[in-house]
Amino acid sequence: MSTQIVINGALGRMGTMIIGLAAKDPELELAGVVERPTCKEELGAFVCTAGTSMDEVLPQTPGAVVIDFTAPEHTVATAQAVANHGNPMVSGTTGLDKAQQAELAEVAKTVPLLWAPNMSVGVNVLLKVLPELVRQLGDKYDMEMVELHHNKKKDAPSGTAIKLGQCLAEARGWDYDETVNYSREGIIGERPHQEIGIQTIRGGDVAGVHTMYFMGPGERIEVTHQAHSREVFAQGALRAAKWLATQQPGKLYAMADIL
Repeated sequence: MSTQIVINGALGRMGTMIIGLAAKDPELELAGVVERPTCKEELGAFVCTAGTSMDEVLPQTPGAVVIDFTAPEHTVATAQAVANHGNPMVSGTTGLDKAQQAELAEVAKTVPLLWAPNMSVGVNVLLKVLPELVRQLGDKYDMEMVELHHNKKKDAPSGTAIKLGQCLAEARGWDYDETVNYSREGIIGERPHQEIGIQTIRGGDVAGVHTMYFMGPGERIEVTHQAHSREVFAQGALRAAKWLATQQPGKLYAMADIL
């Protein structure tokens, strides 16, 4: 039996890619698409249910998994809509603040909901293995990170960088918010031992590069993840949709739950 999906932001870069990949997957069926009211004419090209709001599309696509790569405020509104209609939801939107994440967690109590700032398998495996690397190296190694993305990305640092930074801090037993440093300028003095630096670079059409540095006495270890294409995120979202379709509500799921 195929998994039905509804794409929020169907004409965007991620939406278009997800629709293209889903069309090649016999285990998936495009049940619906949603776009802004200004794109209403373009929606006529779709042969599935199409509309300019979740409240218009979801009553016609019961049980379909909503896939959302939009903006934080739109993602929260979409989560509220799926809660009203009982649809599962997968979101890869980045830049959500703590209050918005809490709203998703609240919705996850009533419908299956998965949110991940990075849908790639590689990054989520890194999140599992990095704590062991941190523990084995010990506290004499300084930890830094550089993240590079395309010039259209709106949030900084990336959601992936924040997630990786939180992973590193937790492995050290540190409070992430108290130890992260996003910017250095001027006479700042010696680097504090209890600090994780995360620097942001933007340019070109880079899909995403995250490099973590572990710098200790006489040596340096670099761990890099490079996304060669946004397709890796789209494939991850479709994998998540298939998995989520059979899950129960009760927690805000992450890619780690699938792995």
